[in-house]
Amino acid sequence: NLYINLTNRCSSSCTFCLRQTRDSMEGSDSLWLEHEPSYEEVIDAFKNVNVDDYDEIVFCGFGEPTERFDILVKVAKYIKETYNKPVRLNTNGQGNLINKRNIESELEGIVDTISISLNTPDAKKYQKIVRSEFKEEAFPAMLDFVKEAKKYVPSVILSTVDTTLTKDEEAQCQKICDDLGVTYRIRPWED
Repeated sequence: NLYINLTNRCSSSCTFCLRQTRDSMEGSDSLWLEHEPSYEEVIDAFKNVNVDDYDEIVFCGFGEPTERFDILVKVAKYIKETYNKPVRLNTNGQGNLINKRNIESELEGIVDTISISLNTPDAKKYQKIVRSEFKEEAFPAMLDFVKEAKKYVPSVILSTVDTTLTKDEEAQCQKICDDLGVTYRIRPWED
C-alpha cells in the first residue's frame, strides 16, 4: 500500500501509538513531517512513485488525517480521478469534533474503506487509552461517526489490538460492531 502522511497533529495521544516510541516504520524514512505538505506538494510526490505498483492508497501517518480534512478530500478526489485506486482512511473517528461539522458525506465516492481504532468497548477506558483532547465526548462521537460514515463509505472497520482485551471485551466490541452494521477486526500487536 502507498501511505499518505498529511500532518503531525492529532486530537489524541494514545498510550499505544507507535509515534511514542519511534519516528519511522520499518523500511520508511521518518514519519515526522518538517512541515504540513500543501495539496500541490502531495500531488507532486506522486511523480516519484509508480502508483500502479500499489493496491491501495491509505491516508495514515503519525498524525490524524482529518486534522487536514480539506486537503484529504482534494487529494482523494485526485487519486480517484487520476489513478482510480482504492482509498482507505485510517482515523481515530474524531473528525466531526476536529472539524466542528459532520464530514462523513464528503467522503462518498472518494474513500472506499475507513478503519477506526475502537480500542475498547468502554467509554471511560477509551479516554484513558486514547487521551483525546475532546475528553468524554470522543467515544460517543467516534461511534456516531461510524454510524453516519457507513451510509457513504462501502467498508467501515472498527479494530482492537490482540492481547490488549479480554475475550469478554472482544465480544462486547463485536456486539458494538454488529449493532452498527460494520466489520470488527482484531489486529496484531506491533512493537
